[in-house]
Amino acid sequence: MTRARGTMEKQESAHKQLTDAIRYVEIRSRRMASELFSGEYHSSFKGKGIEFSHVREYQYGDDVRAIDWNTSARKHDLYVKQFTEERERTMLLLVDGSASMLFGSRKRSKRDLALEVSAVLAYSAIQNNDKVGLLVFTDRIETFIPPAKGRRQVLVILDALFNLQPENRNTDITAALSFVRFTQKRKAIIFLLTDLDDRNYEGGMKLLNTRHDFVLVHLSDPLDKALPRTGLLLLEDPETRRSMIVDAGSRKKVERYREAQSRYYDDLRQRLRRMKIDTVFLDTDRSFISDLNAFFRYREQKI
Repeated sequence: MTRARGTMEKQESAHKQLTDAIRYVEIRSRRMASELFSGEYHSSFKGKGIEFSHVREYQYGDDVRAIDWNTSARKHDLYVKQFTEERERTMLLLVDGSASMLFGSRKRSKRDLALEVSAVLAYSAIQNNDKVGLLVFTDRIETFIPPAKGRRQVLVILDALFNLQPENRNTDITAALSFVRFTQKRKAIIFLLTDLDDRNYEGGMKLLNTRHDFVLVHLSDPLDKALPRTGLLLLEDPETRRSMIVDAGSRKKVERYREAQSRYYDDLRQRLRRMKIDTVFLDTDRSFISDLNAFFRYREQKI
């Protein structure tokens, strides 16, 4: 009986800690979205297009290109089409749930960073009366929450990210992009949050980018770019679980690693530019606020 009570108390304590964590992220993200990103988000994705509203009789000065010839012929008079701006948009957050996203050498992991950024983006969307949804993927679709409006929807998304326990460890970005391409028929704002620990995803990105407002949020850690001068390091691939020992006490080997990673990131940036993929590069060891703000300003100028 005592053991059962102790188990229940631990479960209640864990549940309270989780609830408090979600509440903290919610409050912080809502404030950031309201004070820092809401207007920038609206300006960055204001190219909403137009949708047909109704027809009315032609008036002097109307654009002749707006004449509805079918209606005009049927009613034996000139009528023009009227359009309204399509206000409502849909945002879909694609979050990489693979094992490599659990890595973090400083104050947070890549998955923690993805959660924080997702929360701010989601609140920015609902403050603009947009829908928001979530897709978590590994080498399969782990979680899909269809887009919807409102604060409750964001809480559902946060709960799913906090309680995320993926069944698989590996990454298949192309499969996730294909799922979105076949399920999202109308133009949407797509944020892909990943460390790109995968290959052959370029084709899927290009296809999605032609139909949607596609944005890559690339997440990295300081150790992805440079190793500390320490000694022997045991490095393990979190997805394949293969390990190797690296002599980080050797200045030559540490420098060789830094140069190789620098070339990789330079090549990645060039490939993304050639593909015309809008990208935000974020690191686990620093705040994402300035980088995200800079991206929104770039998007606004681009539009």
